[in-house]
Amino acid sequence: MTFLVDSDRVIDYLKGQPDAVVLLQGLATDGVAISIVTFGEVYEGIYYGRDPAHYEAVFRSFLSSTQVLGVSRTVARRFAVISGQLRLRGLPTPASDLWIAATALAHDLTLVTGNLRHFDRVPGLRIHPQSKP
Repeated sequence: MTFLVDSDRVIDYLKGQPDAVVLLQGLATDGVAISIVTFGEVYEGIYYGRDPAHYEAVFRSFLSSTQVLGVSRTVARRFAVISGQLRLRGLPTPASDLWIAATALAHDLTLVTGNLRHFDRVPGLRIHPQSKP
């Protein structure tokens, strides 16, 4: 496994956006995972969005070849360090993004995201160069 996919890119994929579909299908051979946080964010969108049955079916298909990484003690410690560093620098960042970044760092994965504004500020986080939509 090489890549952790952020919620925004999973959502783009589920909506069939060509750039996201091509990108994620291309990365799949190297191994793709999502954070349990992304899992929850995507399901919230499915349950409260249009056509829940369709999008849940597409998401389940996506999950058949995607590992879901939970919160471990290592991830939680990474979260604490990142959150504290950014707070001290005056860069508040949504906790959900910090959990995703901590998961990528704890598992030594490259993040695939279109949300560069929040993730560019995380020290040591590798971001896939073609992440941006």
